[in-house]
Amino acid sequence: MKRQLLTCCLAMCSLATMAQHDEWKNPEINAVNRAPMHTNYFAYSSSEEAAKADKENSSNFMTLNGIWKFNWVKNADARPTDFYRTDYNDKGWGQMKVPGVWEMNGYGDPIYVNVGYAWRSQYKNNPPYVPIENNHVGSYRKEIIIPAEWSEKEIFAHFGSVTSNMYLWVNGKYVGYSEDSKLEAEFNLTKYLKPGKNLIAFQVFRWCDGTYLEDQDFFRYSGVGRNCYLYSRNKKYIQDIRVTPDLDSNYTNGTLNVALNLNGSGTVELNLTDPAGKSVATAQVNGNGQKSVVMDVSNPEKWTAETPNLYTLTATLKNGSNTLEVIPVKVGFRKIELKGGQILVNGQPVLFKGADRHEMDPDGGYVVSRERMLQDILRMKQLNINAVRTCHYPDDNLWYDLCDQYGIYVVAEANIESHGMGYGKETLAKNPSYKKAHMERNQRNVQRGYNHPSIIFWSLGNEAGYGPNFEQCYTWIKNEDKTRAVQYEQAGTNEFTDIFCPMYYDYGGCDKYSQGDNTRPLIQCEYAHAMGNSMGGFKEYWDMVRKYPKYQGGFIWDFKDQGFRMETESRDGRIYWMYNGKMGSYKWLEDKPSEWNTGTDGILSADGTPKPQAWEVKKVYQYIQFKGKDAAHGWITVRNRHDFTNLKDYAFAWEICRNGEKTASGTFCGFASPRAERHPFGLAGNS
Repeated sequence: MKRQLLTCCLAMCSLATMAQHDEWKNPEINAVNRAPMHTNYFAYSSSEEAAKADKENSSNFMTLNGIWKFNWVKNADARPTDFYRTDYNDKGWGQMKVPGVWEMNGYGDPIYVNVGYAWRSQYKNNPPYVPIENNHVGSYRKEIIIPAEWSEKEIFAHFGSVTSNMYLWVNGKYVGYSEDSKLEAEFNLTKYLKPGKNLIAFQVFRWCDGTYLEDQDFFRYSGVGRNCYLYSRNKKYIQDIRVTPDLDSNYTNGTLNVALNLNGSGTVELNLTDPAGKSVATAQVNGNGQKSVVMDVSNPEKWTAETPNLYTLTATLKNGSNTLEVIPVKVGFRKIELKGGQILVNGQPVLFKGADRHEMDPDGGYVVSRERMLQDILRMKQLNINAVRTCHYPDDNLWYDLCDQYGIYVVAEANIESHGMGYGKETLAKNPSYKKAHMERNQRNVQRGYNHPSIIFWSLGNEAGYGPNFEQCYTWIKNEDKTRAVQYEQAGTNEFTDIFCPMYYDYGGCDKYSQGDNTRPLIQCEYAHAMGNSMGGFKEYWDMVRKYPKYQGGFIWDFKDQGFRMETESRDGRIYWMYNGKMGSYKWLEDKPSEWNTGTDGILSADGTPKPQAWEVKKVYQYIQFKGKDAAHGWITVRNRHDFTNLKDYAFAWEICRNGEKTASGTFCGFASPRAERHPFGLAGNS
């Protein structure tokens, strides 16, 4: 009996150390020891640090970015299984950047697939199982030193995005497991760390059971796509903070509901400041666990894509007079409603001049810099794009921050696309074993993005069939967040979507729906496919959008080409744009299961350079329109199509040219009302 008990104990110890068994092919296990998802925030150690809002230079922050020791194998059964040990010899290993995708750093080839999984040429779909052959596995090791001042604190690891999954060990001990490659995974490492040097090791599979839900039409890369870091908290901390702004029935005065989840008892002082930094409301919460308070705000400046006014809520957790942590949260006062077959923002029906945007960089693949994001925001503003759909997964938290700051309406999509399984009886939307994964991915998407005013819609996923797995997600979100609309394209016009959001609906279909009696707004989740010499029929869509109140716009497929730079010996080492398919005469991809040029369908080139389609988009989406009224007498009509912005601060200049030579010129001032039409002047002479 004692021998049996000893054997059992040894087996359990081995399991606790190794703990890598069937998680990667079990759709019922998508996380092990993963910290609860929370809203996007960072906790600072002082008010001074919080005012700067620069987490990278905070005393609570330690980056894990940089060079890691790295081992890559082609087939999953060749992966090392004891590499996490502290005495493991990794001297023969290579190196890999974090963040960094393998295929852009010499390990494997970039593969683009639209419909179907990257294994489709070698393996028949059999969920939840994935191939062993060509299922690349990357193993990472890095030694770190924890700051001495963190010795009495809780320490968490944040991995921004890892494809397709990850197993994590610290100092040879198994910590946990995570799937969903487009949401951060956080782990509490406190009990695994020790003074001095510590070894962090993790392992990533190219494919796992979750890959069946990640059949997006883009380049299929593997590795770490976003920033990774450690952060520290005191033993008592704010586990979560949610802000729900609202406006009264006149869209004038506001309220802010603040919901807190406190880990340990304490006092939270809340201070709301306006865009100029003036305090406009305060409150205090005491105790632990779930707490909430409502703050009244008189006539706050409103948030819209045209007027992205942001307030700052500062939550200071105290133990007596001692400040434990300070969390700043950006707040946008705006009200989203479904009324009369329209989506209203602050009481106004808005036209969504949208584009679908993949999170893709020509140099980094899934690794997208702040500078590239800012370039995308600038291009959207330059082209009159006011809305973006995060196709087809959650983006880096920074992207939502920038949309809040600069004013972009967001359709926040969960990381679910499984059309490689088809839409019939094989769809995972009807597969009970994937019910939990559908729900978790949607829950985490909402839990993490809840505070962003730019998010107007939640999207349950894309091109993934229809079934009860999506119905439960819709129901959960509507109960969790009563302030936003929820959409799913495959739901059509049934009760499990608030928006009729078809893709590539033709003119006749749009016209018929817009004149019908269905009460859901029509906002196409994809339309005006921008591949090749296209966008020529774009104006006809917008003639209907501006004609029918129920038709409120759509999202162009898509915003930017998916290409990457590559130096090749066959072209004298010069850099050329490389796309999917055989890529011209480049033989290195001829045998790979890529599709042809379906990744070249953006209105911008991969580096953000506008293509000819971009100017068509800018013209059709423009907010200020000019039309001849009486050409003989030089009269024109100026129409303001902004929803919230008047033209009183605009100055207009005009000139008349005859045969290329200017014959007259002048200026006039703007006018005050949004959505107004004026005939401001009659030009002297004949035009």
